[in-house]
Amino acid sequence: MSAGVAGPTLVLVVAVGVLVGCGVTLLLERSLSRILLGVIMLGNGVNLLILVGGRAGAAPVVGAAPGGRLSDALPQAMILTAIVITFGLTAFLLAVSYRSWYLTGDDEVPDDIEDRQIRQAAERNGLAAVDRGGEGPDGDPEQVDPEPPRRLGGGEGPT
Repeated sequence: MSAGVAGPTLVLVVAVGVLVGCGVTLLLERSLSRILLGVIMLGNGVNLLILVGGRAGAAPVVGAAPGGRLSDALPQAMILTAIVITFGLTAFLLAVSYRSWYLTGDDEVPDDIEDRQIRQAAERNGLAAVDRGGEGPDGDPEQVDPEPPRRLGGGEGPT
């Protein structure tokens, strides 16, 4: 964007849409390498979107230009932060992808056994509500809200 242009050009807006769209499409794949590429493309698309949202102008240095003609420094700082976060996530996904390839020979994410069982039960319309813990509905501490502690007040309790 230049200083004379009132807003973002159509090319930048289309580039943001293409990067984000392709990134989301790649994130939905089963291969970790495609997921990694999707994260990178989505990160670059969001960075470009933040840049397009900023005000164009001169460098945000005091005394370089009049106050009203300076560019906004906040989107630039947000983009730098987003680049670092995307880089860290990329490094983590690369490590996970390499570990998966090293152990199994490919980087495809397999289905869990529980996912397969749930899918098969849903196909049969036989989702059973069985208490596998055996505590019963009132004895399971994760399912029952505890009673709130009683407060002392109004002359009750020890004095």
